[in-house]
Formats: sequence, C-alpha cells, structure tokens
Amino acid sequence: MRAWPALSLSCPLLLSLALAACSVPATASREATPAPANFLYAEQTIAQLQQRMQAGELDSRTLTRAYLDRIAQVDRAGPKLNAVIQLNPDAMTEAALRDRERESGTVRGPLQGIPILLKDNIDATPMATTAGSMALKDFRPKQDAFLVKRLREAGAVILGKTNLSEWANFRASDSISGWSGVGGQTHNPYVLDRNPCGSSAGSGVAASANLAAATVGTETDGSIICPASVSGVVGLKPTVGLVSRDGIVPISWSQDTAGPITRTVADAATLLSVMAGRDAADATTGYATLNAPLDYQARLRPGGLKGARIGVVRSSFNFSPDVAKAMEGAVATLRAAGATVVDAEIPTAGQWDDDELLVLKTEFKNGLARYLTSRDAPLTSLQQLIGFNQQHAHEELGLFGQDLFEQSAAMGGLNDPAYIQARSRIKRLAGPEGIDAALKAQKLDALIAASTGPAWRTDPAFKDPFPGAGYGAAAVAGYPSLSVPMGQSRGLPLGLLFIGTAWSEAKLIAFGYDYEQRTLARTPPQYLSTLEPATAK
Repeated sequence: MRAWPALSLSCPLLLSLALAACSVPATASREATPAPANFLYAEQTIAQLQQRMQAGELDSRTLTRAYLDRIAQVDRAGPKLNAVIQLNPDAMTEAALRDRERESGTVRGPLQGIPILLKDNIDATPMATTAGSMALKDFRPKQDAFLVKRLREAGAVILGKTNLSEWANFRASDSISGWSGVGGQTHNPYVLDRNPCGSSAGSGVAASANLAAATVGTETDGSIICPASVSGVVGLKPTVGLVSRDGIVPISWSQDTAGPITRTVADAATLLSVMAGRDAADATTGYATLNAPLDYQARLRPGGLKGARIGVVRSSFNFSPDVAKAMEGAVATLRAAGATVVDAEIPTAGQWDDDELLVLKTEFKNGLARYLTSRDAPLTSLQQLIGFNQQHAHEELGLFGQDLFEQSAAMGGLNDPAYIQARSRIKRLAGPEGIDAALKAQKLDALIAASTGPAWRTDPAFKDPFPGAGYGAAAVAGYPSLSVPMGQSRGLPLGLLFIGTAWSEAKLIAFGYDYEQRTLARTPPQYLSTLEPATAK
C-alpha cells in the first residue's frame, strides 16, 4: 500500500523501498497499442456513462464487454501494460443483473452498471486475493471487503483485480515498483519502459489506459498518490478511518486506507461518496460519521478556489526543473482563480522516518497474521510466508529479497513500549506539529506540493531511482491528500498534490475540481510502445 521513499518532502531516497516492482523489460518494438481515442468509451466519466444508460443508448452488458475487450487488446496482447492481474468470471452476469434492475425501475445508486477494477489486496468474491504473492495464488476469501459491499450496493460491476507491488511493497527494501510474483511487471501507459510507481501500480495504469470506468487503490505511504501522478490521473487518499479497511490485506493499522483512482476529480468524488462509511469491523470508521460529510459530489462546483488561502511547499520544486516550471504554472492558476497563495513549509518534515519504519514493521507482523487467520488463508503467519518464498525462490526472490519480511518477523507485539512511543511521535510530528502547524501559522485552508517527479525507467539493476515526493506527511499523519494532473515532463505526466488536515476531503475536492476544470491538464496516453518517444528522453 505504499511508495516508501516518499516518507517526507525532504527525504531523497530513504531505503528505495516503496515504489516496488519490476521484471525483465519488454523487448523493444515499434508496434503501438491503439490509443484511447480509438476506444468507443474513451475518457467517459461515470456521470456521462450513467446519462447514456438512463437514455437507453447504452447498457451495462455492452459497456462491460467493451472494457473486457479493451483489456484483452491493450493489457494482455501486443506490447501489453500488464495492469490487470485477474478478471471477475461473473462480470457479465453482474452486468446483466444491473441491466434487469434498471429495466424494472431499480437503480441502486450512482454506480449502477459501472465497471470498476480493484487492487488485488482487496477481497471480492469469487476472485482470489493474492497480494501479488504466489503463496496466495489460490486463496479465495468467502466474503467481500466492506468497501466492495458498498460498491456493489451502489450498483457497481466488479470487473476484476489490478496488479500491485507484491505485498503492497512491504517485502523488500530493494524492491521494484509494479512487480509481483503472480502478475509480473506492470508498465507505464505513456512509455512502456517507464515505471508505474507502487504499490497501486495496476490501478493507476488501468484508470489512465481506460481499462475500466474507475479503479480503487490502497495506500500506506504514497501508493495511491504516486501511481496516479505518474499515470496522469486523479488519486484521492482519504483520512484514515473514512473508508473501512476490513477485507484488505494490511500493512499498518495506523496508515492504511483505500481510495479512488480515476480520470477526473468528479469520478473520485462519486467513488468516495460510495466507499466512505461506518463499519463495525473497523473501529476507526466510527469517527467518519462524526467528522466528515459523505456526499462529496456536492463540492463539485465552479469557483471552489475563490477566497481560499493555499500554502505552497517549495521544497517539492526540487524534484526536477520541469516539476518546478509546472508548479509555478499551478501557482499562477490558483491565483487567477481567486486564491491567495503563500510560501509554506512543514516544519517537522523528515523527522519521523526511522520511527515510521518501526511502526510499520510492528503493525505489519501483527495485522497480517490477524487477516490471514480470520479468513482461513493457506498460510497464517509472516514466518510461514518467509518459508514459502525460500522454497519458491526462483519464482519469488529472483529480482529482490525479503529483508522487510524478516525484520518484521523479529518485531514485538503491539504492547511493545518502543512501538507505542514511536507511533505517538510520528502522529504528533506529521499531524499537529507538521501539517496542522503549517496550516495554522498562516491561516491556510490547504497546502500544495508536487506529487512526485516524472516516471523513471524500470530497471532491475537500479531498482527505483525515486525522484522525491510531497505526500509523506499526509500519509504518516493519516490526513487526506489529492493528486490532480498538472502537466507533463517531456511526455511523462506530473501531478499537483493538495494536502489538508483530517477530514478535509470535501475542501480538497472543491479545490482540486476547480483547478482541474481551469487547466484540463490530463492528456490521455497515446504512445503505448516499448520504445519511448524522443520527447521522453
């Protein structure tokens, strides 16, 4: 659930751990995959698809079949993206049911008949939940994750699962983003030898390449924001506790959350409105109904930035000259929209890195055992998974090892004083003394930063040469962040990140929507070849 090197705005590479995944690069070819413009439903929003179905111009079976054909054409054949790890064998049956419901006058909700892809660490029957690992290749949980129940109750068709950095990128400190033992290497849709970032790599790529109407990812530290940014789409990482984690393979109870990855802010708001809600199986969600409005579509209106006070974190400009130029353009757009923009810094940036790793390793060991045991998985402990990988080293350990697994297995329990103290410190440093302090100092409504730099080449020899990122503080604090396309660096997408205090999703959506509508910066991928264009050197 994370893109690790983004622990703070000032952290250059801390471990190289996060954005994991990669196998052998694809063989060079000039064959190009048909661009999204050749796809009948390219760049269609959820609202537009619903309007067509309501008008009788389209039905869910036709739409679902079109996406399945698109996956076969773009993801599985030719110079493939490899973003989809498995398909739902019941997808067409679900679509037919949604059509019958509509014909009888029943519309469950805003996602009636809309095909959605889920990251493959989220339980959804009848599919396997593999977390990308061969150890769980045949593991089929008996019930849906809570968020999947919410999606289905709103009428969604679950199309399938997306590839991810194996174990949400928490197996090895030298991993490669977007690679898993089950799914192989996912490729960036703009230039196939570039990385999709992790760990929700497949969800970001699938959304960008129009393989579904929308996708769902998960994040612990960066794994919604980073894949969205480098694939030129919108990623919304909610406040921890807004969306239930029940039925999701965990890393950290303190930082894990699921969130939407979509082509527009409006679609992200639609998905979040459906996914958010109280779940008795996840006590953290009890705060959501007290603190957060759950109708985020109401914030989709022009002028959302007028009168806002925004702090720009200029240290994120250092990721590259192109990032700095794009950020200056974003600042100009915000000011033209009526916002006041001032320089700001998170005063504690970089002070929580070591403590965060201790917390994640401790919570991973304990949370994973609880998840596996409660769902009758074939293996039920981290130590057993370590043994499985050793026995299947050719399939699992050929590109990188499992040092994080081994370090986590040696950690104590959740009552360990060192863990308790570290967890308290990082929450305080990233939240009240970090983001909140920056907002309070100048009476700001939100912060902005560059989400990350342009995608790097996928190369097993060099792992992930991470360019830096702006999302670390929000991830550690458990606060929301929203990445919106803001331009390109020589053909590779860049994202603008909005950061707020806890439960400020509605405000960030309003800001992000206004910015998006003023810039329309998303450029769909057109060059899906294994050779990069001259503009992406």
